[in-house]
Parts: sequence; C-alpha cells; structure tokens
Amino acid sequence: MESIEIDEIADPELDEPVLVEGLPGVGHVGKLAAEYLLEEFESELVRRVYADEFPPQVSIDDEGVAELTCAEFHAVHLTAEDGADGADDGDDEDEADGEGDTESQDLLVLTGDHQAQSNAGHYHVTDAFLDVAESFGVERAFALGGVPTGELIEDEEYTVLGAVTDAAMKEELEAAGVEFREDEPAGGIVGVSGLVLGLGERRGLKAACLMGETSGYLVDPKSARAVLEVLQERLGFEVDYESLEERAEEMEEVVSKIQEMQGGDEGMPTGDDLRYIG
Repeated sequence: MESIEIDEIADPELDEPVLVEGLPGVGHVGKLAAEYLLEEFESELVRRVYADEFPPQVSIDDEGVAELTCAEFHAVHLTAEDGADGADDGDDEDEADGEGDTESQDLLVLTGDHQAQSNAGHYHVTDAFLDVAESFGVERAFALGGVPTGELIEDEEYTVLGAVTDAAMKEELEAAGVEFREDEPAGGIVGVSGLVLGLGERRGLKAACLMGETSGYLVDPKSARAVLEVLQERLGFEVDYESLEERAEEMEEVVSKIQEMQGGDEGMPTGDDLRYIG
C-alpha cells in the first residue's frame, strides 16, 4: 500500500461542518469525547484513512473479522439551538436572526485507535486529515484531548484548558469556562491535536484545542465530559451523559482499588512521567 491511503465510503453534503478531532492521548479524553458524540447522535462513516505510520496490526470485531488499523471520519448532523453557532472568531455577522429558532450544525468527527509512530508521520497523517476536512468544506475545528496534572482530581470540577489559532477566538471559549494559562500545557501540545492547530492555521483553518485536566493515570470519563460540556455550549447541542457517568463510576472503583493496593497515591507516576499527546 501507499504510505497513506484514503478510502471514500460516502459523500454526504454537509452544511458548514465543524471538524471535531478525538484520538488517543492522555486519559483517552479526546477519544472518549469524540466517540461519545458518535454513540449519542446518528452518524455516517464517510472516510477511512490508512497509513504505514500506524502500528502494524489489525483490529478484530465481535465476529472475528480483521480490519487493518485506521482512522475514521464520521458525519454527524445536529440540531443546534439558535444563537449557538459555534463560531470562535468573535464574528457575530453569521448568527441566525430571531430567538427560539433552531439551526442545523454538521460535524465531521475524526477518531481512531492510534496516532502516528514518528515525528514526520504525525505531520504526514495530519496533513491527510486536513485534506479530508477541506474536501468537506471544513473551516473551523475543535481538537479534543487531556492535559495531565500528575495527581488524582478529587473534586467534581474538571478544568478545561484551551489553545487557539488566533487570540480573537479566546473570548467566547472563556465565556464557556475554558481557561488559558501562560505556558500550559508545559511543552506545548504534541500529536494530531497540536498539528490540527499548527498546520490548520497555515491553511486558514480557525481551530481550538480543548484539553480536560486529568490525572494521566487512567481513562478519564469525567474529564471527557468536561470537554464535551464546553463543546456543547459552543455548538448548542443537547446530549445525555448517563452512560458516560456510568463509566466514570466504574473508573472511580478502579482508582479506589489501586489506592488501596498502593497505600494511597504511592507508586503512581510522577508529573515528569506524564506528557501530553493529543
């Protein structure tokens, strides 16, 4: 196969779609959030992206059928409440007139089980992802991920940190509770989430990265929910978090057992061992 191959599965017409990227990273926050959107809303598989930068393996489904590892794009059609146009550029000219009306919001959701295995691979694969997004007319994007704190988060308030391609986009995200901190995350944003912003900005894409704080030790459904709540406010959709809450309760039980076995937090990785990859 070629170094990157893109299978065209379907070509629906999308109305000003917003790219939502959620690939594996710290706490699997972005992947959980993106896949939850696909679980909660009707979606259509539109593209598969294969790359020799992905691990040399196949996935096996419930029927025992093997599929070469890949990333997938799904089209999702939402009905957003009027006034929640999802624009992060501070431009109100495109907002719908009137109150109480609804408007459609299309998403192009990117998810998968793996990221590239080399620095150059991250660039090549992200370029292919952005090519797909451009082919559907995407002009705005949200990259979703987690940022490690190095310690278990005890309270229910999970902070979401932000990064944007243009400072003018900050205000509306801050209004949704997103925090922008100097020099955080430390070392910047590595992987597809960072390159969606970096390479996307060079293509004129208006993009933001939403990073939920997470311990970095385990899969973190609570952090995924915090990120989704920001996305929900910006795009105006409604979603039921019941099954995500159930996963969070399961993870809390796992954390409690680990703490019992290790005598609290002893033996957990230090902050130096955790690095953000989104």
